[in-house]
Amino acid sequence: METERTSIWLRPERGSRGRAPEHTRDGIAAVAVRLADSAGLDAVTMRSVAGALGGGSASLYRYVESRDELVALMVDQVNGELDYTVLQHTDWLADLLALGRQSRDVYLRHPWLTDAPAATGDLGPNAVAYLEHALGAMRDLDVDGHRKLEAVGVFNAVVRLLARNEIEQRGTDPLDRRRQLAAAAQLAQGGAHPHLAAALSAPPVEPDVDQTERLLTRVLRGLLGA
Repeated sequence: METERTSIWLRPERGSRGRAPEHTRDGIAAVAVRLADSAGLDAVTMRSVAGALGGGSASLYRYVESRDELVALMVDQVNGELDYTVLQHTDWLADLLALGRQSRDVYLRHPWLTDAPAATGDLGPNAVAYLEHALGAMRDLDVDGHRKLEAVGVFNAVVRLLARNEIEQRGTDPLDRRRQLAAAAQLAQGGAHPHLAAALSAPPVEPDVDQTERLLTRVLRGLLGA
């Protein structure tokens, strides 16, 4: 019979028997995050992390059951970089935009994060803290909890998407992007694609924090009707 997996967050860091562990989950996650920051998420394997810790891959299974759990630890650790003391608790939109700005910054500091699963199935302590503060920002809105959770989910997805776009454009020449847009505009000319031609005639918008906040404001007001 298959044994039901227990969330890593519900398992103790160490068993009651055996020798004391040499590492902590936070320490393991920090090593994995450094590897991903320097070489991408694909560089993070059980073997590479164990090697960086000075052991073999088998030794890492004393702490995590799979690479998926390792990635979950990494994601939750970088989510801990958010500073909730900046929230004013007087304006729901301002507080959510503050969370959006910080989340964008986390993605830009850790580009591999856009390659990590958006939802691992297990909520770590920092993810729970984020949800609590995001829902707390909306506490005075006359909206049920389900819609608030939906709004947070869409909000997070938009931040992730915009950050990924910004990361992908980091290494491209702005002139090349303008040429691509000009080529697309030229193809749209002739009357067969009037809506596309009109849209492409507007000046291009560079991805930045202003664009992120502008789009997030529209999304949040639309979802919450506020």
